Amino acid sequence: MTLTYGIIGSGMLGQAMAQGALTGGVAGSSLWMANRSGQPVPLTGGAGVSFTADPQELAEACDLILLCIPPAAMPALKIDASDKLVLSVVAGLTLEGISQATGSARAIRAMSSPAAAHCLAYTPWVASAEVTEADRAATRSFFGAMGQTDEITDEAHIDHFTAMTGPVPGFVAYFADSMIRHAMAQGIAPEVAERAIRQLFLASGEMLKEGATPAVQVQEMIDYAGTTAAGLLALKDSPFDQALSQALSAAAARAREI
Repeated sequence: MTLTYGIIGSGMLGQAMAQGALTGGVAGSSLWMANRSGQPVPLTGGAGVSFTADPQELAEACDLILLCIPPAAMPALKIDASDKLVLSVVAGLTLEGISQATGSARAIRAMSSPAAAHCLAYTPWVASAEVTEADRAATRSFFGAMGQTDEITDEAHIDHFTAMTGPVPGFVAYFADSMIRHAMAQGIAPEVAERAIRQLFLASGEMLKEGATPAVQVQEMIDYAGTTAAGLLALKDSPFDQALSQALSAAAARAREI
């Protein structure tokens, strides 16, 4: 059975997830998008996408509906999607809140990132009790087209993923910027420092994608006892872990407050 997919919201994340669905091959002419203007947004391969300014029109046309609007806009959204599968990546919106806004008992709460546009997102999700195995298969296919995905069982963990993997590049960019500023302080030209660290993070992402766990790779470098080991040991002896944990906890707390 071919499903019709709908995305309510065409901001940065909504557009990225639509692009991921198109690039990943899960949706083509079977994709709808709703935004305030009803006007198309740029999408590669999106010639067959239907646009509307009426979220209810989208809800009636689609089998799977993704809520992808700012949290502040949720109070104004009221649609009847009682017989549809409704997914949400709205920060702070609970499973209960999804059902209240849409009338659907088949609710999926998730968190993704703009990396979906490049099919590089990580999208964890949690399901309400009424979600069927067919719904789960559709959700895995939809989110899987945009990168990696996992079903989790604790809804509270979505707030932590909102903090950790939602803000791409977020915390990773902060770490990269810190390294660039360090290089510049040593007299290295800014453009050279930036190019070097960008390439470092690109290579690191590829090397971390497979093989040994990050913890094992760190320990292997420490055991090698070279120049990197000296720096890693200094980092382990610093308050870095505690500071990062505090930052991530603050972001997760904000997700719960929205």
